[in-house]
Amino acid sequence: MARNTTDPEEFHRPLRRVLVGLLVLLLLGFFALWRIDSPRVERFRAALIDRFVPSMQWAMAPVSWAADVMDNFQSYQRLLSQNQQLREELKQMRQWKEAALQLQQTNARLHDLNQVRLDPRLTHVTGVVLADSGSPFRQSVLLNVGARDGIIDGWATMDGLGLVGRISGVGAKTSRVILLTDSNSRVPVVVQPSGQKSILSGDNGDLPPLDFLEDPSEVRPGDQVFSWGDGGVFPAGLLVGSVVLGTDKRLRVALAADYQRLEFLRVLRSHALETITDQGALLAPDPTRVFGPPAPPSLTPGATAGGGND
Repeated sequence: MARNTTDPEEFHRPLRRVLVGLLVLLLLGFFALWRIDSPRVERFRAALIDRFVPSMQWAMAPVSWAADVMDNFQSYQRLLSQNQQLREELKQMRQWKEAALQLQQTNARLHDLNQVRLDPRLTHVTGVVLADSGSPFRQSVLLNVGARDGIIDGWATMDGLGLVGRISGVGAKTSRVILLTDSNSRVPVVVQPSGQKSILSGDNGDLPPLDFLEDPSEVRPGDQVFSWGDGGVFPAGLLVGSVVLGTDKRLRVALAADYQRLEFLRVLRSHALETITDQGALLAPDPTRVFGPPAPPSLTPGATAGGGND
């Protein structure tokens, strides 16, 4: 007995035609609906838009997310480019800073070689650092100037930027300089602008501490430290450094002198101060110098030239 077989295409083809026809009719209906110019149809179109268009926001969410991601990526690229540019500028600034420091030190050494005076009342002798005998127990250097150059024990030495130390030991052709960092160094200093007086005590470290401050609360990091000149050890007004706060919470001094590049030192000739012995002369000058000698007394009647009577 023969089997009846039917081709599925015979059912699919009419169904597709029906669906296509319905879709065409639906599109024609939408077209006609949007083309009709009537207030009632206009309200219907508005209601239809309000009903279906907001529900399509879920379809726009991926597009909005992708747009936000693209904007953030572009912003990140701009930040990355600016960061790289700032890094390059910072690197250039560091190079310029190093060049400025080297120029400052070179300028100070040239001033030293050209005999530029810090104070018109002070003269100095420039010497070359021959050797550095620094050790954990002693901080000193050796200069090529000595007694033949008029060097006297106790004179202050500078490198053009700041105070370095004092002469401690003079030979015929050489002299030794005890640095401010040496444990045997004690220098009277004054902190500006507060005017607080203190003693800079060496401890064989790079940042010597300030001892015996009158009022530590008046001293701030960054204040300038100068030699005091009390006791006649150093001339007053020589730059020593600036105040810093050490890791041990003590007030210390970052020395202005470049201890890593001590090549030339100038030895300041200190002159003894004039001693005042007459306290009255300090208060007022001698009247004879201002008004001249006193006039002679007048002779009274009957008095003789000798000042007596017969």
